[in-house]
Amino acid sequence: MKKIYKIEVDCANCANKMEEAARRNPGIKNVTVNFMTLKMNVEFEEGQDDKVVMQQVRKK
Repeated sequence: MKKIYKIEVDCANCANKMEEAARRNPGIKNVTVNFMTLKMNVEFEEGQDDKVVMQQVRKK
C-alpha cells in the first residue's frame, strides 16, 4: 500500500534526515521525502497497518 503525507520541513537536509529516519522503521518498504512539494511518499510492507507504522515514525 502506498500513501502520501503532507509534511513541513524547512530545508532539503531536514527532508533527507526525515527520510532516513522513516526508512529505519519496521513496516516501511520505501519512503521518499520531497522538500519542494512538502510531501512524504510512503510504501508500506504487505499486511502492515499504516496508522500504527506512522505513529512509530512520528515518535522518532
